[in-house]
Amino acid sequence: MTAEAPNLRRIVNDPTLSPAQKARALSLEAENALPYPDLDEPTRAALEARVICDMYEGHAPYKPRYVLPDYSVVLKNGSEWLELPVPQTLEEAIHTLMIAYHHVPSVTGMPVYIGQLDDLLLPYCADVTDAHLYQQIKLFWRYLDRVLPDAFMHANIGPTDNRVARMILRVDAELKQIAPNLTFLYDAAVSTPDILQIAAANIAACSKPHIANHPVHAATFDAKGYGIVSCYNALPLCGGASTLTRVNLAKVAERSRDVDDFLDNVLPHYVDLNFRLTEARIDYLFNRSGFFDSFLVTEGWLDETRFTAMFGIFAMAEAVNILQEKSGAQGRYGCDAQANALGYDISARLAKMVEDRPLKQVWRGRAMLHSQAGLSTDTGYTPGVRLPYGTEPDPVTHIRALAPHHRFYASGVSEILTLDETVKANPDAVMDLCLGAFSLGFREFTANVGGNDLVRVTGYMIRLSDIAQFNADLGSRVNTTALGAEAANCTPILQRKPRVVANELLAGQDQ
Repeated sequence: MTAEAPNLRRIVNDPTLSPAQKARALSLEAENALPYPDLDEPTRAALEARVICDMYEGHAPYKPRYVLPDYSVVLKNGSEWLELPVPQTLEEAIHTLMIAYHHVPSVTGMPVYIGQLDDLLLPYCADVTDAHLYQQIKLFWRYLDRVLPDAFMHANIGPTDNRVARMILRVDAELKQIAPNLTFLYDAAVSTPDILQIAAANIAACSKPHIANHPVHAATFDAKGYGIVSCYNALPLCGGASTLTRVNLAKVAERSRDVDDFLDNVLPHYVDLNFRLTEARIDYLFNRSGFFDSFLVTEGWLDETRFTAMFGIFAMAEAVNILQEKSGAQGRYGCDAQANALGYDISARLAKMVEDRPLKQVWRGRAMLHSQAGLSTDTGYTPGVRLPYGTEPDPVTHIRALAPHHRFYASGVSEILTLDETVKANPDAVMDLCLGAFSLGFREFTANVGGNDLVRVTGYMIRLSDIAQFNADLGSRVNTTALGAEAANCTPILQRKPRVVANELLAGQDQ
């Protein structure tokens, strides 16, 4: 008789997990029973100490972390492997996409990118009435949430103002689902004020969509384009990211004597070790897993040369505050000019180190720096370069403190502004705040609005009512509810201060 495997038995017997959720958890246990890709001892030690982190992607990288297929290929050509004909109608196009999604892997086991949906579906809408388009988009949206219930699944629309984009915004505000996540790509030269107003009103209603600064993102990539996926990650279209590894800046700061030692010695050391971790995982994916022999590549949905590596960082706030204390300085990150300037210097140093490190089998031969949004178990650490929970100043000061970081983080950087629910009476204030952030260099604008059941955690969505149900041991049909519940328990994500969009700082001053 074989020995009992307690973790496997716990998963199998867990009454809060659906059969599909149990199968996913069991598959992760099986993968992690395999040996880890070869690492040298310093890298392994840093990983075990979690100064560097593999995001728990698994011991055998048999698929990329994030996959961004060019879905226009399957709509144009059909698929020989999937025996799909070329779609001719809106219904056929939507059903082709629905089938395609089931064959797109990611770190979550579900697609993290479902396409630039307005561009994909508009060619099929010439003779479609608004009523029929509404019906089809609503059915499609409900299907996505019920069959692929993962809040990291992400759709893009924009920058043009078009029927499909407007209908998706209408349906998304109406259904208030956690999935799919949604980004509107905004470009002042293309987008109309009307569609930006609709997006801002949607944020007030359901804390979606993200709004991306399209000209800034587009300039980072090439003519093939990019997509915003998962939380708010910007990656090459027709490719993706092989892996995401990250450095805990707070732990690096703890190991440093002072600011100079941090910048000149300790940080470069752990950056190097994180790159070694990245290289080991990419080597396994490309040279041992066989992933790039799949029909996704042979049929042209993906190009193996368009997969980047994401070099993530987090706990900037804690790192700066630790270094301030070691220098005898009183100022704190987000609230003090000297502390903020140190943060900008750290970001600039990181960007230079990432740019100077060549990598094999990586798009353009370099990793992309990423302000990583955190894990549900990151107790005591603030995601990316964000301000610590509960210390948020007024929204304008908040944005000004973070804007100088954004130019360094090409594969994604975001903050979640938490706005008082009174903004629902004036959604134009959300639009003005977004435009102001973009004028200062923000790549991505994201906001939660007080009083909404649907809220952002680190970038993905949860419903507070789902968390309450989960905490009552009733489980959840949504895969990411457990992550949201864990994050709410381990980190102060729900302690963000809702702020009013107003001239708060001018109170008592001459005007």
